[in-house]
Amino acid sequence: MELMQAILTRRSIRSFERDKPVPKEMIRTLLQAAMRAPSARNQQTWCFVVIEDREILDTIPTFSPNSKMCESAPMAIVVCGDLKRESQQEGFWIQDCSAAIQNILLTAHSLGLGAVWTAVHPKSNHVSNAQKLFSLPAHIVPLAIVPVGWPAEKVDPVDTFDPKRIYLNCWGDEYPF
Repeated sequence: MELMQAILTRRSIRSFERDKPVPKEMIRTLLQAAMRAPSARNQQTWCFVVIEDREILDTIPTFSPNSKMCESAPMAIVVCGDLKRESQQEGFWIQDCSAAIQNILLTAHSLGLGAVWTAVHPKSNHVSNAQKLFSLPAHIVPLAIVPVGWPAEKVDPVDTFDPKRIYLNCWGDEYPF
């Protein structure tokens, strides 16, 4: 799938074919794409936990209600920031991990998979519960959980382009398309 086509047609998928696993090669491709994301000062603060255990997937919504779709997903990727990898750019792990998540979402779509970004950080109770469930050390902070699988729903693309939100040189001067 062409990149622009993937961007324009990608949608959040919240219902999956629970019993149809994602092949290991596809999971590797998703993670390769994630690790190709831009990174502040090339610190590459991201790290990932692949969740395929059904019991763990079913437990996630108990502390993160916006992650209910984990119950139908055959797997999920927990995208985390490694605070020990940060040097002078404290706090930029969030941007690093966000770019990695976007790459996962677009790559999943291009492979015919569905995925959705579900936030963990900055809700401290969600972070601590995720750290406990996934046995994360204190310096590993979960930013988001991305359930991935074969879509059990079709969600039509929506055109969100709005030229009224684009300005030229300063706020208030509309960009002349």
